[in-house]
Amino acid sequence: MMQGLNAITDSKLISDANFIHSVELAIIGGARIIQYRNKQSDQHVEQAIAVKKLCQKYKIPLIINDNIQLAQQIKADGVHLGKEDSDLAIARNMLGEKAIIGISCYNKISLAQDAVAKGASYVAFGSFFSSTTKPQATPCEISILQQARKNLTCPIVAIGGITPSNGSDLIAAGADCLAVINGVFGQDDITAAAQKYAQLF
Repeated sequence: MMQGLNAITDSKLISDANFIHSVELAIIGGARIIQYRNKQSDQHVEQAIAVKKLCQKYKIPLIINDNIQLAQQIKADGVHLGKEDSDLAIARNMLGEKAIIGISCYNKISLAQDAVAKGASYVAFGSFFSSTTKPQATPCEISILQQARKNLTCPIVAIGGITPSNGSDLIAAGADCLAVINGVFGQDDITAAAQKYAQLF
């Protein structure tokens, strides 16, 4: 069962030189899942492999954002897909039955129900609050989380502008995981930032 802080890396917030160290600081602070997100054109295979080794060391899953090929290449634990990304069935076929496959459902319960029916491991909703990473993200009401919790048995991830002060409301509404980018990797003390989220669970 997935639960806790899902720390998502951002190549704009973390320099290549500090990348692995920064991810380790987040894990030490209590991140339970690492999602490797690299929106630069050249996917850093070596960097992703190094993150995978780190996750294995701490026995936590590594999920690749938006790139099924990279997830397959480095044998990551899974992949997270948005509505513009490759089909869930393709990911399942390429990565196998045991792979964790997460789907972004924005603010739609119907998308989540469809994803679960097609074999998604977890679903993600958001943006719940204004996000510095994705300012144009679709807004989502907390009531959607409450509905999702009643209708779905899979883990539910909340994303979008989540802080340690507003995160507890999302957990109370039904979120199993809080996915955070800037709130962890945009902070001066990454470990302390991660701890603040981890303490909410």
